Amino acid sequence: MILQGPPGTGKTWLARRVAYALIGQRDESKVRVVQFHPNLSYEDFIRGWRPSGEGRLVLVDGPMMEIIQEATVDPSSKYVMVIEEINRGNPAQIFGEMLTLIEVGKRTPSEAMELSYRKKSGEKVYVPDNFYLIGTMNIADRSLALVDLALRRRFAFFDLEPILDSTWENWVHEKNGIDRLFLNEVRGRLMRLNQEISEDRSLGSQFSVGHSYVTPS
Repeated sequence: MILQGPPGTGKTWLARRVAYALIGQRDESKVRVVQFHPNLSYEDFIRGWRPSGEGRLVLVDGPMMEIIQEATVDPSSKYVMVIEEINRGNPAQIFGEMLTLIEVGKRTPSEAMELSYRKKSGEKVYVPDNFYLIGTMNIADRSLALVDLALRRRFAFFDLEPILDSTWENWVHEKNGIDRLFLNEVRGRLMRLNQEISEDRSLGSQFSVGHSYVTPS
């Protein structure tokens, strides 16, 4: 799934908590966090040739292949990859064959495929069903290209919005001892600001200010 929303709505925080919930415990060894950017390539993320200290090129697995291999040899455990800013890269270019292999109906050894770079003749790879992908997407970044339709077909998208309700007020008050009158003032001002941003034709709700900016850690 992909969590999308304005900055400060807790996408990263929630993605990690969902990952721990899937695993059943807070086990960092079974969670891999990466971030996409415009220069990221298939060779970086899946597998590619890299220079070695001996002056030659060696075929090296990227983070996606590493965690898939870990999940394959440990089928009794769940593994999760969190991809920050998943819409900052070119999905078709970065995922390559993995766009097909991550589909629910393709996650069996019988659906294995050869990768663009093989470590041995006849090598085929499949994605086990104990491996999960969670992405985050900042919808306020207008410099990004539209997300590839192939990616949209393979992920469930969930919208996150700024939340400044009683739960937020009670948590900040109880954890940090901040006066409720002050919190009400903060909430009122931020809600009015977000209303103006949403109504501005040059901006819109995607540029709203998230609650994380006014929530002490």
